[in-house]
Amino acid sequence: MIRDKPLQDRTGTELEGMETTLVASTTTCKFTLLTAKTLPPKLSFNFPVNKQLRTLKQASFSYLPLRVRASSQAASAATETTKAGANAIPSEMKAWVYGEYGEVDVLKFDENVSVPEVKEDQVLIKVVAAALNPVDAKRRQGKFKATDSPLPTVPGYDVAGVVVKVGSQVKEFKEGDEVYGDVNEKALEGPKQFGSLAEYTAVEEKLLSLKPKNLDFVQAASLPLAIETAYEGLERTGFSAGKSILVLNGSGGVGSLVIQLAKQVFGASKVAATSGTRNLELLKSLGADLAIDYTKENFEDLPEKFDVVYDAIGQCDKAVKVVKEGGAVVALTGAVTPPGFRFVVTSNGAVLKKLNPYLESGKVKPVIDPKGLFPFSQVAEAFSYIETNRASGKVVIHPIP
Repeated sequence: MIRDKPLQDRTGTELEGMETTLVASTTTCKFTLLTAKTLPPKLSFNFPVNKQLRTLKQASFSYLPLRVRASSQAASAATETTKAGANAIPSEMKAWVYGEYGEVDVLKFDENVSVPEVKEDQVLIKVVAAALNPVDAKRRQGKFKATDSPLPTVPGYDVAGVVVKVGSQVKEFKEGDEVYGDVNEKALEGPKQFGSLAEYTAVEEKLLSLKPKNLDFVQAASLPLAIETAYEGLERTGFSAGKSILVLNGSGGVGSLVIQLAKQVFGASKVAATSGTRNLELLKSLGADLAIDYTKENFEDLPEKFDVVYDAIGQCDKAVKVVKEGGAVVALTGAVTPPGFRFVVTSNGAVLKKLNPYLESGKVKPVIDPKGLFPFSQVAEAFSYIETNRASGKVVIHPIP
């Protein structure tokens, strides 16, 4: 059934135009139209109608539709549900938890973990994707329990997601913003009890950045801890344009980003990197001028020396043999041999903001292992995978409910 009536304003004055209502069963489709003399005289469009109605194949009007509203009991209910889902933050959430230190089997899936409280300088993030790092495994194994947060722990450093609540002192972000970051300012000193391997996590504003526009959540989640480690390590060596660098384990999560940052951000004159045979082409694609297969040659026997050696694998004793006099060796793991030095990254959203233009231009790209995307139900399997030390790039958890 079709109902037409003159269009009136709030005072009851009749206007040019017509309000047309189509009614069938519980479905009502309403068109509110006004004349538009300055626009083309004819506008055609298709409008889907509930199957209880005859299909409205095409309608031609000499009017501009200001609003097209379709209402039904079902549609209204769906709309209200969507609004409620977007605005409601539950008191409990699904998360992975461990209550004791140990191997992968201490990880447990829990559907009744309390959603963390949001402090004044924090935002609450609905987690879309999270990534794993070697530090996640070492923490779970209890290798720095003296400075760890209390058990039980929700693990996870890297996060990408949507802001759903902001603290009273937060100025930079608002609800609905897509953000990414490393949730722990200090990797080893008091990391959060509520990490990123959960539906929600609370994070200080200063640790976050808006997600690069061209990256999806999986790609963004793979970056924070690794890219901040890569960048901070290069800065601490005083690396600058025209210098050379050797990256050990160039196909790993940090190493793959050191290659790119050294070349694209710092202006390296030469980048060499090591990996196994299967990843040599990856190294070249990332910008390595020299790709070294560690299964076939010893990098310490190279005739040339480098201004910086970035050791992301734990071979500092060999790395110092190929560094120039006055050069520097960054050691992320293993024993340190002078002039090598160890550092632990400090999470800083300002670094992510600084690097966003390089990510958005495509000069620096996230690297995710071909087998490294695991659903939320397989977090334990993802941990087992990174602990083989065979991953190329990063391992990411997605989707998260």
